[in-house]
Amino acid sequence: MNLHKPVLQLNASYEPLRIITARRAIELIVRNKAVGVDDVPMIRIARGLQVSSAIRLRTYRHVPIRMQVVSRKNILLRDGNRCMYCGNRFRAEELTLDHIHPRSKGGKGTWENLVACCYRDNHRKGDRLLEEVEGMKLIHRPLPQTIHTPRQILRTLGAEVNEWAKYLWHDSEGDRRYAFR
Repeated sequence: MNLHKPVLQLNASYEPLRIITARRAIELIVRNKAVGVDDVPMIRIARGLQVSSAIRLRTYRHVPIRMQVVSRKNILLRDGNRCMYCGNRFRAEELTLDHIHPRSKGGKGTWENLVACCYRDNHRKGDRLLEEVEGMKLIHRPLPQTIHTPRQILRTLGAEVNEWAKYLWHDSEGDRRYAFR
């Protein structure tokens, strides 16, 4: 049985809440707390057992505005596992976090000062300011944390599942260009 497949959990209002496992989705459906969404494909869990790749809660759940914490995982998700200096994609274990304004010069560990960085570029920059390193610049200024940060992280996590796009992208199609991919 493949109970660890990802399923998009939607609020009763079709607002995306989180990505859960197929096992959790089945539990919610069996307990009559959620229903499968009709317009997305089913995912096969086991022989004769399928679940919708997106479920919707039957009752609206008020979700308080929660600010996302600064962490390695969240910075890598925000930057799409891309080095913000060379622009290349890497696996998470092949990336480090770089302080744009180095800690040795008073830089803080904030959303605006941390970026994903490959080992080669991190070593090249060292503890210097960008202006001090010839030919090195950011491909994107890091986005500060806002109330929309959790939604952007959810969009990044669900980017590979095309069927979820209409639930994760509430704005116009042109809005997709702002997500780091």
